[in-house]
Amino acid sequence: MASIIYSSGEHPSIADRSAAYANQNIAFLFDLLMDVIRYRLPELEAVIRNESAIPANNPKLLLRFLQARGIWFQLLQIAEEDGGMLRRRTIEVEQGADQVMGTFDWVFSEAAQANISAHDIQTLLNNAKIIPVMTAHPTEAKRVSVLEIHRRIYLLLVELQSSRWTPREHDALVDKVRNEIDLLWLTGELRLEKPTVAQEVAWGLHFFNEALFEQSAELLNKLDFALNQYYPEADFTIPPLFQFGSWIGGDRDGNPFVTNEVTRNTLFHNRRACLYRYKQKLQGLIHNLIIARHNIKIPASFLAVLDQELKCIENGQAIAARNPGELFRQFTVCMSHKLAKTIEASERNSFPECNQYAYYSADELINDLRILETALLESKSAGITKMLVTPLRREAEIFRFRTANLDLRQNSTVITKTLISLWAAINQKEETDRPAETTLEWESWIKEQLDNPLQIDIPAGNLSAEARETFELMQLVVGSREKFDERAFGNFILSMTRTSTDILGVYLIAKFAGLFIKEDGIEYCLLPIVPLFETIEDLRVAPAVMRGLLTIPLIRHSIVKQGGTQEVMLGYSDSNKDGGYLTSNWELSKAQTRLMAVAEDCKIPISFFHGRGGSVSRGGAPAGRAIAAQPAGSVHGQLRVTEQGEVISSKFANRGTALYNLQLLAASVFEHSLKSTTEAELRPRKEHYEALEELSQLSYEAYRLLIEQPGLVDYYASASPVEELALLNIGSRPARRFGASSLSDLRAIPWVFAWTQNRHLIPGWYGFGSALEKFSQAHGQAGRDLLQQLFEQSRVFRLVIDEVEKTLCQVDLLIGKDYSELVTDSSVREQIFSRVQDEYHRTVQHVLAVSGSNLLAERFPRFRRKLGRRLPSINQVGREQVKLVKFFRETNKENQEQQKKLVSLLLSINCIATGLGWTG
Repeated sequence: MASIIYSSGEHPSIADRSAAYANQNIAFLFDLLMDVIRYRLPELEAVIRNESAIPANNPKLLLRFLQARGIWFQLLQIAEEDGGMLRRRTIEVEQGADQVMGTFDWVFSEAAQANISAHDIQTLLNNAKIIPVMTAHPTEAKRVSVLEIHRRIYLLLVELQSSRWTPREHDALVDKVRNEIDLLWLTGELRLEKPTVAQEVAWGLHFFNEALFEQSAELLNKLDFALNQYYPEADFTIPPLFQFGSWIGGDRDGNPFVTNEVTRNTLFHNRRACLYRYKQKLQGLIHNLIIARHNIKIPASFLAVLDQELKCIENGQAIAARNPGELFRQFTVCMSHKLAKTIEASERNSFPECNQYAYYSADELINDLRILETALLESKSAGITKMLVTPLRREAEIFRFRTANLDLRQNSTVITKTLISLWAAINQKEETDRPAETTLEWESWIKEQLDNPLQIDIPAGNLSAEARETFELMQLVVGSREKFDERAFGNFILSMTRTSTDILGVYLIAKFAGLFIKEDGIEYCLLPIVPLFETIEDLRVAPAVMRGLLTIPLIRHSIVKQGGTQEVMLGYSDSNKDGGYLTSNWELSKAQTRLMAVAEDCKIPISFFHGRGGSVSRGGAPAGRAIAAQPAGSVHGQLRVTEQGEVISSKFANRGTALYNLQLLAASVFEHSLKSTTEAELRPRKEHYEALEELSQLSYEAYRLLIEQPGLVDYYASASPVEELALLNIGSRPARRFGASSLSDLRAIPWVFAWTQNRHLIPGWYGFGSALEKFSQAHGQAGRDLLQQLFEQSRVFRLVIDEVEKTLCQVDLLIGKDYSELVTDSSVREQIFSRVQDEYHRTVQHVLAVSGSNLLAERFPRFRRKLGRRLPSINQVGREQVKLVKFFRETNKENQEQQKKLVSLLLSINCIATGLGWTG
């Protein structure tokens, strides 16, 4: 099978036509933006067209210039998204659906040609579990109102593709686009206050309402269609293999605003969202299922069920009388009444009362939809069933009564503090009397408590406030299983996991809170506990930690009862901040390989949850490439991956793009699962392993020399807008976990965000050039030949090279130099910036030598075009930003002029983030 990633069915002429179409749309949108600027602020036009500079004494013009540049980056993204959709459709029309990369047709046509059996495909479908997890990490700079304008512009561009319009109708559509751009101009782009967690929840649900409810069912329809095309003799069963997770309202790691009350309300909001969706869809069924009884033969089993439903509902006779002979419609009206009672209770943040004619669980709704499907099929109405009922049934199976599984996340420090408080309350002693948490005595106490039958009433009132909050969170999980949905909560993610005792501690709190049950004399935990390994050291010890855990009977029983697979989360952000880009990727790859060996030895499968962000340095490589580079056999149909901040809006704001991105994720998982164990690029080779190990160590040493350079923290704080970032209200979460000011405590998102704004982009490339140079020097021509072999034959090395090369295109040493001038200590400034400058040139030289290119990103023409449209404007904004930071820091904070400059400064940050496509 050819890889999604490294081959393409796209004909050059299609690429040229697609680029021409995108350029046409870009010119069209630019002209309309100029119309708006000419009307609103005529003197700005010359500045936007680079015909004049911004006067130093005109803050209003500077403010509007930054706003215009930000709007332009947004319009560029819309035009390119529309162009991408048209390109994929053109390939499908002219070359066939199986030539569109990243689709089910691409994967299963190759699978059929490779003689992969239908049985193997069905086994993969049965085991598959693909879950993108929405997070509200503070990386989204756009408000929902702005996203809604973007969607309307996108839809208007699609409308304008049609040739059916008269000149008058065409001009009216153009006027609508211009008016939407005018609305962008008049809409406040910056948040005046930090969003609350409730607002972040609403922001996340916006994407479900706009695209994901609809397109998730369509995704399975596409899968069904592709399987029928390439395996026409097989009869596949498609389970709800694609679902969603969420951290929004459940992730309390370092976020004091996520309280138990917030989490409880989040569950209700998530529940309401899907219930209202089902209400809307049921109304559609009532409207459309007007099939007269005398036209078809209706199964007797359905007649019996309908008769029972009409007897149970209060106004059953009236329903039958109002829709005489339309039996499917009568049944659907009964369903609508039951759902209405469920919704009424949800509006009160409550649940239906016992014996009420309502749906108490999603299973009951799904069962009714299956009854309706079966009856229609037996009535020889398969087409109508597939069009009207099957999509709703699939939606109900995917979203149930929860929309998304709400994950809980907390860090090991808080868990340990909770356990200490519990120890003191149970033993009626002072917390200072407890064994140190690093001792065997402490570990033994936790294990003894887990082994003992639970007979202790926990005096919650004696716990510290923080411990009581954590303890009551676990109790909230207990109560939610029956009331909301059995999987209303997904997993408990333990960040900063370092030892097996850390994870056992979560199990113990869960046991004390009532999350254990006993069957046939065996206790197990109802809530899956997922360790998150983040730093380089944590990744290295992860296999030993998991080996120790998977030998404990309680853990093994719990895993089996929870589905049979232990999930492990891998942190891309902190491992990168800790060890640099190459070392992070290599250690992540090694950790997965070693964890798979542990899973095989312990006879407990392990699946991986990838904590990726938007930027390259936080794992933000293209989804297909990233999945293709995972170790052979590590995916096996199951993958969870975080979707963060601006990535969510870029992927899921529009329905067509949302469907493509969902399909790309699922198709990439299927492709890796079907063929990774036979791919040469993923086959372990001793010489490749040894070379990558050496390169990683060399890169790590070079990166740590910079990070540990005296004065680096001061340089970072002064030569970037990191402190000013906190004033940009793009998330409820603080920039630091515990309010400290050390580099180690700084979150990875502002770490990346700040290095991006000052155009150093350290996390995405630093250290790689030194590694390549020293490796070549140590091994001579044989080493250079091996590097070339790695480039051609190692998937993980190729991914690193590709993404480093793209990142280097975005580095600007001139702007970086301007930023470095803000560092007052000249020796620190010169030492650190000279290191950065030298490493940059070294990295460019050696990356080009390995890739065989003459120019950076020469191999990525679409990327070069996209960046080329933005870079001059980004650089212009960057130069203004340095001046604004300098002025802001040197001016009295109460100065009115300083406050005006602050708005411009924040707009410049927003603008660059939009231009590059990520914040952190």
